[in-house]
Formats: sequence, structure tokens, C-alpha cells
Amino acid sequence: MLPLYKLSSSPPKLFSQFRYSYSVLSNSSSSFRISLLWLSHPRRFGTVTTAAYRKEGGDTFFTEESVSWTSLGVSDKVSQALYNAGLGQPSLVQAASIPSILSEKDVVVAAETGSGKTHSFLVPLIDKLCNEQNDSANIASSDQGVSQPRKISLVLCPNVTLSEQVVRMADGLCDENGKPLLSVGWPVNEPDIIVSTPAALLNNIDPKNFRRTDFIRSVKYVVFDEADMLLSGGYQNKVIRLIHMLRFDEKLLSRSNEQNLPESETSSHFSSEDEENLQDEDLSEEEGDAVENDDLDEELEAGHVKSTDWRRVRKVYKRSKQYIFVAATLPVNGKRTAGAVLKKMFPEANWVSGNYLHCHNPRLKQRWIEVTFDTQVDELIKAVKHGFESRSVSGQCRTMVFANTVEAVESVAKILMRGGIECYHYHKDCSLEDRAKTLADFQEKGGILVCTDAAARGIDIPNVSHVIQADFATSAVDFIHRVGRTARAGQYGLVTSMYTESNRDLVAAVRQAGELSQPVETAFSRKRSFRNKLKKRAALQRITDSRADEERVLA
Repeated sequence: MLPLYKLSSSPPKLFSQFRYSYSVLSNSSSSFRISLLWLSHPRRFGTVTTAAYRKEGGDTFFTEESVSWTSLGVSDKVSQALYNAGLGQPSLVQAASIPSILSEKDVVVAAETGSGKTHSFLVPLIDKLCNEQNDSANIASSDQGVSQPRKISLVLCPNVTLSEQVVRMADGLCDENGKPLLSVGWPVNEPDIIVSTPAALLNNIDPKNFRRTDFIRSVKYVVFDEADMLLSGGYQNKVIRLIHMLRFDEKLLSRSNEQNLPESETSSHFSSEDEENLQDEDLSEEEGDAVENDDLDEELEAGHVKSTDWRRVRKVYKRSKQYIFVAATLPVNGKRTAGAVLKKMFPEANWVSGNYLHCHNPRLKQRWIEVTFDTQVDELIKAVKHGFESRSVSGQCRTMVFANTVEAVESVAKILMRGGIECYHYHKDCSLEDRAKTLADFQEKGGILVCTDAAARGIDIPNVSHVIQADFATSAVDFIHRVGRTARAGQYGLVTSMYTESNRDLVAAVRQAGELSQPVETAFSRKRSFRNKLKKRAALQRITDSRADEERVLA
């Protein structure tokens, strides 16, 4: 809970008296089905920043008034839909991202939380798919040809909550009749945009299913939302496998076009054996192992490609899919960080970088409170009550209180309720239905949401005016995502961080980075905490000092 004095996985002694109350929020017994949500290249490495669309000393979120959706290349139809949805002016990140995505280059969008990244990829993809549908309809209605194969976009998200959020945002772009621009439904409804988790997608494209190859061939645009999470931990193998599958299809299609073979000759060769090979692939064996092999021409002409030959399709090939990676935290230090992986796998991608990526947001006011075992409860109550004074523009008070464990969340909630402060709970032990209802109630009614980092990433709750760290974040990534729940979309916000003596050095480092407008990128790590990194640095300094002392003695 609160700074739990020492950051440990077990509940602090302070709250042991409340253990009996942990069942206040029980899990729902009903089952929740994780399903696919269906909505209906000159290339050189480059970097685009949002500074080009902002006047000196101007707005830190929106572009200049002279920049419009149409000036970015968006069609009148989609521009009108955006205006009808209340999105009359692009954000700086959207203005920097949309032209690159419309150009069909691979794009990496690395920008601060609350900067409009979701619409940065939804708008150009919806625009391209709408234009392609119109072109296909015109060809079909003419006497000169038949309609082209359908093109669909795939959006991958780490969890169901974020997937549903993307669907809602896409559904919000409607035509003059109030109908979404693109379809929403299951495959039988011919979707335009598929939004899914990696696991759900893999489970629904059975290797033995003939339709899987048709599906992979039809995917033309692939988005990886929260890319740093998808390219690490338990997600990484599934995501890399999907990338291999999509690239394999690109290579076969490229070679078949060179040999003037019909697509049907190459669209059914991806077998369950290929799937097993892809599962065994490691990042270290990525594209660098691919080689030219003239024998493959003969095999393709013969209508057969062995399961072991997917890596033999040559490295240089004509691209037929576009890859877009989106993240609010994208470390590049280290060979296996998400940013480093992307630079290796997509060296020619365009990078769009936000002005405040990994840095302090100037619209964010921060309060720092050092607490002890005896004072942390009182300081928590004071911080929550202080939040009542910082109401959002909607007039409601929305405060998010973060703790590091489920037990800590329940302890904090118990303390607040005993103090006469009602609150919501949100953590991994809550059912998906309960979490969805909690977020909906919190967004509609306001109040206090006590949560773990399950609510810190990607979830867009408008008008959160105050974020409290009852437990100080254990990593730079978590810290950035927590504070990013407020001061979103050009608004202002307040963050109150409570910390103990054990976190003092960590807090000093974070505060210094903010004061100097420096990124905290060097502290990024999913495997080591801030404090462990500082401890290691201190240990190295002690070794250096010891050696210096020895040298002075010997001298």
C-alpha cells in the first residue's frame, strides 16, 4: 500500500489488522470470454519530432490553427467524422504521425502518455481503408475489371481492456448518418479492422485451418499498441511469431510476383509444421540469417515450399504490409530493450518522437511527500482530501491512488473507507466484468479509484485531476505511466508522490531529471527496479573509492 515502508511483495505489518477485509471486493464467478474484436515503400530510417507543428511558447498538445486534418492528407469524409466526434484540431503527435503512416512507411510512434497516439494510427488507417473500399467499388462497377481482394488492418493490444478501448474510439468516427465508417463484427461480417490480443489472435487462426493463410494474406496494416509491452515478457514470443508469419507471407508473395505465379499458388503453403518452426525462432536469429537461395525458385514453380524453407526466402523482397508500433515508453538502451529490437527488425522505419517522451510534462504539477511508518496513513488521507480541491474541468473530482500489490490496494481502500471516503477497487484479482464496470462508473461519476499498475497503462479516462502514489513506483516505466493518467489531452493535473527514506535517492534522481528537462531513460528496465539500479551504481562507486584508497596507501 502506501510506501509500504519497504517495497516487498507481502503486506506491511501496518495493515495486517485489515487482512480479514480483503474479501470486500470478491471476484465474480461468471466467466468472461476473451474474444477477437473486429472493426470492420521508399524506406529510409528517419526521425520526425512534434516540434515542427508547434509555435515557440505555444500549446504543448494541439497544433497551430493552420494545421488541419485535411492538410495532413486526411480525406474530407474522415475529417468530417473527426469534427463530428469533437476532434476539430489534431494534436502535435497526430500531426507528426499521420503523414508518415499515410505514406505506407513502417512507423514507430514513441510519444508521452495522453498525447493522442490512438487516433494517430486509427485516423490514417481508417482513411486508407475507406479510400481503398471506394476504389474497389468503382472498379467492380466498371466494365474494365473486377473488385480487388479486401484489405484489412490488424491492431494488437496487450489486454482486452485496451482492445475494447480502441474499438470504442474507432466506432466513434461515423458518417453523416451516425454509422461507423468501418464495420464492426466477427469474420462472417467481413471486418475492416481487427483489434485483438496476441494470444486470442493466435488461438483463432488455427494452423490447420485453410482460411488462416487467406487471413494473413489479407492483412495489409499491422499496429502494435503498447509496443514496449508487446515486445517484452510473456508477450514477446507470441508477437515475434506473428511478425514472422506476416513477413513469411510477404516474402512468398514477392517471389511469386517475380515468377508471375498466381497468388493461389503461394497462399496455401503455410502449414502446421511452419508454425512449429516459427515457435522455435529466437530474436537473435531474426532476419540476419536469411540468405539467397536460387533453388527456391524451382520449388515455388513446382508449387511446393518445404516447412524449413521459410527462412530461405531472400532477405530483399517487395513489401506488401505496413507495420506501425506505438508506445509511451520505448527504451533503446541495451540490446534486448523494445526500442533496440525495433531498430534491429525495422531499421528503415520512420520514428515519430513526442516532445516530452520520458520527460516531465509541463502541464503536470508534482508534490513530493516523505513519510514514515507512523505518518503515512495521515499523509494519505490529507493527499486524498487535497485532491478534492483540484477538480477537473468537468467539475468532478477524479483521483487515482496507486499501490504496488493487490493486498496494498485493499488495505488503502479499507483505510479510506474508515475515514469516510468511498472508493473503487481495481486490480488483477477483480474479474474483467468488474473491472469494466468500475472504469465505467469512475468515468461517469468520478470519485477515488484505488488501483495497481493494471490501471496505469493505456487506459484513457478523461479528466483525472489527481494521481497519488501511495506506494512509490518500482520502475521508471511504471512511474511514467502512472503520472500519465492525468494532464492528458492538453489539460493540467496534479501528482502526489509519497516515499520513504529507502526511496530518497530514487526520488532525488527523478526530481532532478524533471528539473533539467531530461529523460529518465537510463533508469528504464523491466527486470530491475529504480532502487536496485541505484544500489548497483552505489556499489560500483564504493568499489572505485576503495581502489582509490588502496592506491593512495600504496603511494
